[in-house]
This record gives sequence, C-alpha cells and structure tokens, in this order.
Amino acid sequence: MTFWAAGQTINYPPDIPGMERLVIKTKEALASNEITDYDIAIKLGADPNVKAEGYRINWNGNQTIISANDFSGARYGLLAFTEEIANGGKPNQINGRQVNPSMEVRAIKFNLPWDAYRESLSMDYHLSTCRDLKFWEAFLDMMMANRFNQLALYNMHPFQYMVKLPNYPEASPFTDQEMADWQAFWKGLFRMAKERGVEVFIVNWNIVVPESFAKHHGVKALNDTSQVVRGYTREAVTAVIDTYNDLSGLGVTLADWMTKMTAAEREDWIAETFVAGMKAANRPVKFLHRAVLSGSSNEMRRILDAADFQDPVQVEVKFNWSHGHSTPKLLITHASESGAVNTGYWNPAPENYKIEWMVRNEDFFILRWGEPDFIRSHIKTNTADFMNGYYIGSEGYIPAFEYFTKPEIGRTWNYAFERQWLFYSLWGRLLYDINTPDTVFEEQFNRKYHMDQGPQMLEAYKLVSRMPLRLASFFGSTWDYTLYAEGFMSPVTPPGYGYDDKVSFFISLEELMDRRVLDPSYLSIKDYVAIQVEKKKVSESKKTPLDLANELTANAAEADVLIKSFTAKGTIYTSEYNQEIDDLRAWSLLSRYFAKKLQAGVYLGLFRKNGDALQKQQAVKALEEALVIWKELSEVTSKNYLEVPYIVGGVFGFQDERKDYFSWKSLIPEVERDIEVAKSASFQK
Repeated sequence: MTFWAAGQTINYPPDIPGMERLVIKTKEALASNEITDYDIAIKLGADPNVKAEGYRINWNGNQTIISANDFSGARYGLLAFTEEIANGGKPNQINGRQVNPSMEVRAIKFNLPWDAYRESLSMDYHLSTCRDLKFWEAFLDMMMANRFNQLALYNMHPFQYMVKLPNYPEASPFTDQEMADWQAFWKGLFRMAKERGVEVFIVNWNIVVPESFAKHHGVKALNDTSQVVRGYTREAVTAVIDTYNDLSGLGVTLADWMTKMTAAEREDWIAETFVAGMKAANRPVKFLHRAVLSGSSNEMRRILDAADFQDPVQVEVKFNWSHGHSTPKLLITHASESGAVNTGYWNPAPENYKIEWMVRNEDFFILRWGEPDFIRSHIKTNTADFMNGYYIGSEGYIPAFEYFTKPEIGRTWNYAFERQWLFYSLWGRLLYDINTPDTVFEEQFNRKYHMDQGPQMLEAYKLVSRMPLRLASFFGSTWDYTLYAEGFMSPVTPPGYGYDDKVSFFISLEELMDRRVLDPSYLSIKDYVAIQVEKKKVSESKKTPLDLANELTANAAEADVLIKSFTAKGTIYTSEYNQEIDDLRAWSLLSRYFAKKLQAGVYLGLFRKNGDALQKQQAVKALEEALVIWKELSEVTSKNYLEVPYIVGGVFGFQDERKDYFSWKSLIPEVERDIEVAKSASFQK
C-alpha cells in the first residue's frame, strides 16, 4: 500500500495490521518538522541480519528504507523513524540504525478485577473499565509503542467468563446473551492485541471451579481433585482454545489452594487437565508454567518432558519474590519453601523451556517512578542462556481506572497506566533494546511538556526513584503485603525477618531496627550496632545504615536543586507537569525521611547498649526532624491525591476501618509514635 502526494511517499506492505495508524503519525511528525519531501519504503524479508521483531533503517539515495522480517519489526522500525523525526531529525540523518531485541519475551502481568485473587475495595473500581475495549485499545497501543509483546491476564478462574460447555452448562452463571457479550469482548481484545504484535495469555489459579458448578456437583469450589473437576477443567481448556483463534497461550499456577498435595500430585493434576486439554484442542498454543512456592523443578520438568509442546514452554520465576524493584541480585525466589533461590529450574539447563524473570511491583502504585540505570543493571546482571525475558506487573494494583488523582486539579489522561507512562516506557524500551540511551527518555519529557529540560528531569527521577529500591534492599521482605515502599508500610512481617510485634501497617522504628536485610551487601541496624558496641571493624564490602542514610540524603539534595530549577523558570505548564514535579518532591522527602529514620535507629540502638544519653538525644532529634519531613510529604501528596483504598484492606485483624484507606497524612500519628518510643527508651544492660 502506498501513501503518495507530490514529493511525499510512504510505501508499505498492505497486510501489516495497524500500519495505517502508524503512517498517519509519521506524516504528522514530518509535517510538524516542516519536512515536505520524503520517500519511505517499508520492506519485509529484506535483511538477513535482522532477527525476529528487529529492524534496520537505511538512507539510500533519496529514500528511507525500513527493513524487517515480520510485522512487529516493521511497526517498531516505523515507530523508531517517527520518533527520531519528532525529535528534530531529518530522514537523511537516520541511517544505519539496526536493532534486534535484547529480550524475546517482554511481558506485562495484568490481574483482572472479576473473580480476583486479591479481593479489596480497590478492585471494584476497575470492573467497568476492564470490560471496555476502548481501555484495552489504549493499553495495547502503549504496549506496542513501548515494544512489549506479551500480555498475561490473571484471575482465579477465567473459563466461566469465556465459554459455555455443553457437558457442564451448570458451570456458567451467564445467560446466552451475557455469554455472547463476554465472548465479543474477549475476541475484540485478542484481535486488537494480535494487530499490535502482542500475544495474550490467560492465566489462572488452581484448583478453582465456579460456585454454581461446585454446588451442582457437591464439590468444593477450591482444591477439589475429584474426577468431575478434572473433566470440567480439561474440557474448559480445550473449549477456550477452540473458541478464541487469536488467543496465544494459557498459563497455570500451582496455587495456594492445591493443599495437601505432593509436588508430584500437583503436576499430575496439571498434566491431566491443562496439558491434556491443550493437546485435545484443534490448534497448538503456548504454555506458561509458573514456578511458585508449591512447585518442584524436578516434577515440573517431568510433565513438560512428557507434554512435548511445539513451542518452548515459558516458566516464570518471581525475582526476589514480590519485590523485584529492590536489588538486581537474585537473592530469593517464590519457588522454594525457605525463599532461597531454587536453581533447579535452570540447573541443569532446560531443553524445552525458558525462564522469564517476574519483576513484581508491590511497592509504588501512586507516585510516578523511573530509574533506567536500575533496569539496565537488572537486565545485564540476570541475562543468561536459560532465560529469554521478563514480566513486570503487580498483584493487587490494576493500572486501569484512575482513582488516585483529585478531580479538581485537572487531569490530562484517562487511565491509571498513563500516569505511570515513564515506568512502562523504561521497562519496555530497555527490554527491547538494552542499549537504548537516556536521550530517548529525555526527549519524551521534552515532547510531552514542550520543554528543553528533559535531561534534568530524567536525572531527578533517577536520584529519587532509588528510595524504594534501597528500602526493599535494606528491609528484607517476601510476599505482597510485607512491604509497600512508597507508603513506608509493612502490613505483615514474614517469619524469621525480625520484629513482628506489629502495632500498625507502618514500618515502626522498632521494626526498622530489627528487620534483617535482603541484600547482604547492606548491614542491618541491629548488626551494625553490635559491631560498634564490640568495637569491631566494618567490612569494606558492607554498606552501613549510616552510609545508606548519607546516600539517600545526597540523592535528595541533588534532586532538590534540579526540582527548584524547574519551578524557578516561571513557565506555566500543564497540570500533569506540576504533578510530575510534586511526585519528585514526594520521593525526595521520602528519601530524607528514610535517612533520618536510619540515623535514629542507629543512635537508639547504641543508647540501649551503652546508656549514652547523648545518643538518645540524637535519636529523638532525628525523629523530630523526620516528623517535619513527613508533614511536608503529607502536604505535597495531599495537593494531588485522594485518600484511597489500600489493597490490603482490613484483612489482617486490624479492626479500625480507616486501615482500609491510605494517605501519607493519615500516617502522621505513626510517625509521631516513633518519637515517643525513643523518648521512653531505656538503657538495656
């Protein structure tokens, strides 16, 4: 197909889905930069050096040639060309650009709000948004623009929303018309994803059946291994594959409810239901097998060897459990009872599957975040022959309906993921090309806000976005609710991680002092105090709590200089720009708060060991300064954000209904409590 005007030609194969929309954006970028003479040709199968989803851009004579071997590569090539034009480049300057993907799998984990694994007040917000194909069109456009190529949709039991089975009509709670509406939704979603080069996987938890099915057959809705449950699950798997031609794969979880089963029994159940159902379908699809706490690498290998799937199986492993935004070092996984790294999943090297690291984010949902150097380090540190990609995403947070921002301050976006645009851009673009330079993201700031301070803006984000990474590295945590970094909260203490006499969701001074670290290159407060009391030498390879406090303070100070330079210009920017600045301020204040609390913990720990009253005074002073910082944090965040339901809710025995809601301001009494704890502390002989 050809777009042609006098001196303006864009020629591309007509069968590439979605290319017309991209060509329109290319023309707009060319026109905006007053480029009126151009000849662009997109060619498939034209370059043997270009790999799957890769591209090459050459200037040949007076023509731009974008070469690729598949649809995704062609789209990505045109996106890259358009971006360079939008940044002020000329067609003849864009020559010799070649990119082959750094990671084959670049996936987003997305939990659906219906039949949700994590039930909370916040889930209901998303019910209508996640049924709206306009939302998915926007989300999938974002994924394509950022070079993500897989979308994994998770919920407890998706099949009842997707098919009605002739042999098990009681499993469906929907009328024929309601099921037709659901199927139109799924088919529309899968079709749009395919048009953008995004493979969609449906992922469930096990063992789960619909309530109507359980009642009809007199079985349990969870963890029932009877033959009728096996037969239903197997038939549902086959029917879903046969009904949805654009569905790319199915995923399975050895879930919380596969209790009282051995590892072999769990895998046998998967083989008899999921694997058998997939084999019975009229076409092959890809298979995702999650590696979780109840799994066994040996037993998983056994069933995958027997299954002999056409495509390599994807095996997803949680990197540092639920808090992958911590250290790039792989220190714990969710694939062993102890949390220790279970290397059996990749040693010996697998022959019929590849590992994907799941970098979960349960640590920041509200504040914007972006640290490209962390992502680069993560990818470089953890690339290996046995792995081929990454998943990013959350368990309880759904980036759909935007319910955080106060409506009266103005909003230039429709959906939650759009507020976190930098997060998705950094992860997607760097997974696609680890060599993507900072200038790409700096120019995104410049284009978005019609500014010239993109480099300074990205640098400020780098500095302050290290705070949640450092907290998660210092404050050892495991599953979802053991840490929520942007709120400085730890709703649950994992066994064996230190102080567990909890009085609130907040990370109290006592808990910070007693918690063991995740990254062994850090010294915990308790261990550092012991070394000081015993007058031992600190290893040069260790970072002390005071070292970390100094680093956090320096990062905040450097970021604050940059932040002041933005606001001092006096230019009126959009409401979204102002909120970006406020989020930078919030992270800077959180960095300072964390630093003060580390200092207070060390001083108080030393006082309790040696009775030095001056150190007690230093602890109190640091905490009083921390209170001032937290109150300023509360003011900054209250400007833009509502008090919102927190994903934990009141499910852990806290009877106060306010615990179901989160705001930084509501935590001021907890910050004040630390001061009283320090003031009342006594020398412990």
